[in-house]
Amino acid sequence: MTTQEVLERLKAGNERFVEDKLERQLCDKPRRKELSGGQKPYAIVLSCADSRVVPEHAFDAGLGEIFTVRVAGNVANTSSIASIEYAVAHLGSSVIVVLGHQSCGAVTAAVNGGDNGYNLNHLLSHIAPAISASGQEASVEDVVKKNAELNAEELKNRSAIIRDAVEKGKVKVVPGYYNLDTGKVDFL
Repeated sequence: MTTQEVLERLKAGNERFVEDKLERQLCDKPRRKELSGGQKPYAIVLSCADSRVVPEHAFDAGLGEIFTVRVAGNVANTSSIASIEYAVAHLGSSVIVVLGHQSCGAVTAAVNGGDNGYNLNHLLSHIAPAISASGQEASVEDVVKKNAELNAEELKNRSAIIRDAVEKGKVKVVPGYYNLDTGKVDFL
């Protein structure tokens, strides 16, 4: 599939999810058996770890269709980038969606500041550029969207594997925003 065909497939799956018309295909015993020999996901989603955001559901995808990397704040850190590089280099995935979401707790914590302990402070430091780029009057939702956009750029800036694939037209990186109340994904 081309990158455009993958994006259309994701959009169609999201439309089914929003309309409660899920197909729920490729989630059965034969599919599990088929995948035991390998995987070829058509898309990668860097998503927040929030339990309310499940990319496979939001895009009505079956087993083996989406390579999902989840970390609070959907940040492009060393581990998430390495995971995405693997899918680009070895699995042939052609679209990467960096998916922020409504009411993100990690972004809210970063905006509120304060000392959250070593590990969480480190994670939240990856969100600081989105806060700066959004301005002082920005809402949390504005920062969430800017965070998705900046992390989409970070994937290309910090990874030669991803950048080369993008430059060759093999991969497209797209930021997105998941609306918790409707289930709709807005591609930014």
